[in-house]
Amino acid sequence: MAQVSRNVQWHQHAVSHQQRLARNGHQPALLWFTGLSGSGKSTIANALEVKLHQAGYQTYLLDGDNIRHGLNGDLGFSDADRVENIRRVAEVSKLFVDAGTIVLSAFISPFSRERQAVRELLSEGQFFEVFVDTPLAVCEQRDPKGLYQQARRGEIANFTGIDSAYQAPVAPEIHLRTAEHSIDQAVEQIIEALTNAGVIPAAAE
Repeated sequence: MAQVSRNVQWHQHAVSHQQRLARNGHQPALLWFTGLSGSGKSTIANALEVKLHQAGYQTYLLDGDNIRHGLNGDLGFSDADRVENIRRVAEVSKLFVDAGTIVLSAFISPFSRERQAVRELLSEGQFFEVFVDTPLAVCEQRDPKGLYQQARRGEIANFTGIDSAYQAPVAPEIHLRTAEHSIDQAVEQIIEALTNAGVIPAAAE
């Protein structure tokens, strides 16, 4: 459990959340990409951010590996450290959402209770669970970092999908079946979901 800070007080800022939204021209949202290692979370999130940025929307991508180079560089891969990793990312994501940003967070985040905790930090309609649903066999075949091979040899412990569980989302807002669709198709599926939810305006005819 995280240590509780004492003798601190929340300060109200002169620039409001609504003022930030008015300037950005879209609603804030947290797109939480979850899936096995090698499922394509970061690849799809990157392609989506490019498209949103080109359309003029305020975005920021939080990637699991990048976060562990700095903010979460002190954490390992035990279940407890994984929980703390997601807790910290959730709090950072919440700040970006408050700034009016469309946040793309790409993390394995294997435990359903942690993903639910992230959802509960945000207001209704701001959290989109994006399940990058790629079969384990496909992820192992891709294995861009050679991690599955190392895990199979017993060189990496607590590896999700091998000797650590992955709890798949039951009812994600966006379900991407990457074995059936291309990256571009996945991006278009997300864009459609964001448009239908009112996060971004519909494209002009």
